[in-house]
Amino acid sequence: MLENPFITKGYESAEYFCDRDTETNELISNIQNGRDTTLVSPRKFGKTGLILHTFETIKKKRLKYDTLYVDVYATLSLSDFTKTLAEGILLTFPERTSIGKAFLAFLKGLRPTLTYDSVSGTPQLQFNYGTSAEKEYTLKSLFEFLNTRDRDVVLAFDEFQQITEYPEKNVEALLRTYVQSMRNVHFIFCGSKKRLMAEMFTSANRPFFSSTSTLTLDRIDSSKYAEFIEGHFKDAGRSIDDDALVWILNWTRRHTFYTQSLCNEIFARGGDVTLSLVKAAAQYILERESSYFLQYRELLTRQQWLLLVAIAKEGSVSQLSSTKFLKQYGIGSITNARRAAQALVEKELLLTVESKEKTEYMVYDVFLSHWLESEF
Repeated sequence: MLENPFITKGYESAEYFCDRDTETNELISNIQNGRDTTLVSPRKFGKTGLILHTFETIKKKRLKYDTLYVDVYATLSLSDFTKTLAEGILLTFPERTSIGKAFLAFLKGLRPTLTYDSVSGTPQLQFNYGTSAEKEYTLKSLFEFLNTRDRDVVLAFDEFQQITEYPEKNVEALLRTYVQSMRNVHFIFCGSKKRLMAEMFTSANRPFFSSTSTLTLDRIDSSKYAEFIEGHFKDAGRSIDDDALVWILNWTRRHTFYTQSLCNEIFARGGDVTLSLVKAAAQYILERESSYFLQYRELLTRQQWLLLVAIAKEGSVSQLSSTKFLKQYGIGSITNARRAAQALVEKELLLTVESKEKTEYMVYDVFLSHWLESEF
């Protein structure tokens, strides 16, 4: 049992994971029916947790799959991608397991340098390539190793859009060639940059076009999240007022990370939970983060800063071209607003929410949004 049940990083177990039953079942159905999946959600929305929860569900149901999670967010090249995949296999399948032993024997043929971190004990690999062909051969060999296991493998790549930043020009085509030949490896391609992921998987001129089933994460249902929060306080012998629950979910916009973070702070304070206690916890979080938030003003242009503050104060904005909006916040011309909005989206300071009727802009970081609203 965790001392604080509202975790803000990683994944512990189903007990500390809220809902996502529909999404979990869809992922498992895709796996069982031979469909790869593209999973898209804003950052810190619970995407990684969903993957790891799905993996735990596969294990609990004793489905005959091995599971492998690889985060490529920090990779800068195809060499990094290959290294990260190989280290992920080593970390997931230790030497004491049959697949771990087989992988170490297989690695010897690729002649890497293998060391272990002195603090964490995690494996660290270094491949030495003489040519681009050797680099591609190593990556292909890793995929083929997974494809020839006794059990099928579910391989999830997190922040997969990072491959579009690599200096090599043929990465998408190369990976697509390998992926489509893997009959015993089921892929989940996760990403937080919606535009890039959409271009990769829905543009007819891109290698991964129409090759996966798409799953987009939405906010968790209010009633289910309220039941989850109330249940953990109840298990700890504490009560939480209904109006406090409603305020939490409205203030955090049911964005998973911010809901968990606020509840974590509330739980840490002890006692029964009232609306005044919740508001005090929220104010503490904003004060704690204020010095960090202030740095944005120095990093942004004046127009970008004004637009960020304006959208925070409005909550969300769908009409950037509104004369009233532009004049009220001193943003200037429509061109200025659109240019600033594009820059803020690229910096992941603004989030776009699309519907059939409109595109809404919101401040990506919920805590930053509330801080801007109250301070400016």
